[in-house]
Amino acid sequence: MKTLSNLRLFLFFLAALGVGLAVPLPASVPGGGAAVAHADGAKHGKRKHRKKRRRRHRGRSHFHGHAVSPQSLRTAPVPKPSGDIWIYAVNFHEEVKVNIYDQNGDLDDAALAKLDHIFRCKRTGDVRAVDPRLYVTLSTISDHFGKKQIDLVSGFRFQQNEGSRHFHASAMDIRIPGVSVRELYEYATSLDTGGMGIGRYPRAHFVHIDRRAPGAKSYRWVDTSSAGSPNSGKRPSRAWHRKKPTS
Repeated sequence: MKTLSNLRLFLFFLAALGVGLAVPLPASVPGGGAAVAHADGAKHGKRKHRKKRRRRHRGRSHFHGHAVSPQSLRTAPVPKPSGDIWIYAVNFHEEVKVNIYDQNGDLDDAALAKLDHIFRCKRTGDVRAVDPRLYVTLSTISDHFGKKQIDLVSGFRFQQNEGSRHFHASAMDIRIPGVSVRELYEYATSLDTGGMGIGRYPRAHFVHIDRRAPGAKSYRWVDTSSAGSPNSGKRPSRAWHRKKPTS
């Protein structure tokens, strides 16, 4: 009887953990059948709970955004930056140190070409001329944070979602080692004199910054999606699979 009692305790221990046995117990074991039924019920309950949790998760929005009123934008011009940029492309493990201005203080085409290359599409390798206003903003951010290395998470993307500013080579997702996402986000918003989209991604750990057409409204958002969340809109278009686009 002592052996049967120990076995029964062991079965209830398994049931508490949600573990069921596929082999039925002998009828000589008191309560054995009830323990197996309880374990199977607990296991089914856990699966049901997980399904409900997944349904709730799918229905929950990760994105919260709003347009910015003109009264909330910066009124003073943003001072011209030094032009220095030190950027590291995390997708290619490449870095570039340049100054975007030449000796006359104009934009240096050779420096911009180096940045365009490191901003290339991760999936297709396609290179596009990036909106130079984005590089000016990048240098301003660099100056503010002590000219530290800036990590480029994403630049130009030849993607299915053609409404994205990434597709138009006028957006960047960046982070700065040692600087919080919130601090980077708040400083970026202080530079907006109009026509900028700025998003904070606390779980993916980067800040999105884009430049829009003159007169376009500024926009702010927070996206709590994790890094690598599936998004078919970021994939290359079907046209690219048939024929690679030229830069």
